[in-house]
Amino acid sequence: MGGAGCGSFMARRLAQAPNTFPACAVPQAPVVLDLSPDLLAPFPQQHAAVGPPHAQLAFRLVEPGDYGTGVTSTHWVERGRRRSRFSVRARVPVAAGVSARVPRGTIVLLHGYGVNQVSMAPWALRLAEAGWRCLLVDLRGHGASTGKRIYFGVHEAWDLSQLLDVLEGRGCLARPVLAFGHSYGAAVALRWQAIDSRVHAAVAIAPYATLASAVGNIRRQYASWMPSALVRAGLRHLPRLLNSPPEELNPVTWLARGSGPRLLIAGGDDAIAPAGEVSRLHELALPDSRLVVVPGARHEPLVFQFEELVPPVLEWLERGWASREPPASRAGRR
Repeated sequence: MGGAGCGSFMARRLAQAPNTFPACAVPQAPVVLDLSPDLLAPFPQQHAAVGPPHAQLAFRLVEPGDYGTGVTSTHWVERGRRRSRFSVRARVPVAAGVSARVPRGTIVLLHGYGVNQVSMAPWALRLAEAGWRCLLVDLRGHGASTGKRIYFGVHEAWDLSQLLDVLEGRGCLARPVLAFGHSYGAAVALRWQAIDSRVHAAVAIAPYATLASAVGNIRRQYASWMPSALVRAGLRHLPRLLNSPPEELNPVTWLARGSGPRLLIAGGDDAIAPAGEVSRLHELALPDSRLVVVPGARHEPLVFQFEELVPPVLEWLERGWASREPPASRAGRR
């Protein structure tokens, strides 16, 4: 296989839907989330058609309620690598679909690469306790959603806008709308906020600044055996495969275009989206953003570190953006 062929092959692998990879090809996760399936059972899974390219998105609505959500953690070292387990506790009634409380708005929770909506369920339950209607969604190519390929935010943002259309049509979209994402989901949240005027604010936990830097860091962490030249070749071919200008795959491009309230959260020991990169995004997002750095936090566990994150997140939701109006310059829906 020649150089161009190798690059094309690698680009297709980078864009392949994560839920189509065999289990044996997925590296062991450094984080285990201990969450009983019973906690989500009262919130029925729904589906919505989006596209093009066509996909069916799986999602759940978590209504405001007193769920008593808490997260405890244990940490250990296994074969020289740090591991973490986060155990979620909550009290979910049998019939949780109806709430007597009027939602303060809608928060859309977006998971990281290769996982699904369950990874954001602890936040959905905790934010619902604070009065928000929370939308858990499997992004295209993840979890129970369909889609042969992922687009690193280019199409995912439009998918989410169409999902808002569906919710509006069903009369269950409470405003204002906030995007709340981790890692890959954080990048999608930032792009979505930039293109849809209905998305008033965003919380981005460990977003990467450029796709190339994130992919390179992931290779070093999880696939150091893979030649870096092959990965770079794949990244060069990726924009052509996705029919997108190269710069449109990078959050630094999206944040440079406009303003809007954003809470950016970084881990001090994050090797995938280093704090310096998140700080770079913060500088582009000023004056409408706030940066929180959690000392010693790594990329994967950061989103579950409730003790460190819940206070600044709830404070920002209460005071950090509520007085601001959505920027009039954003493009709105496609």
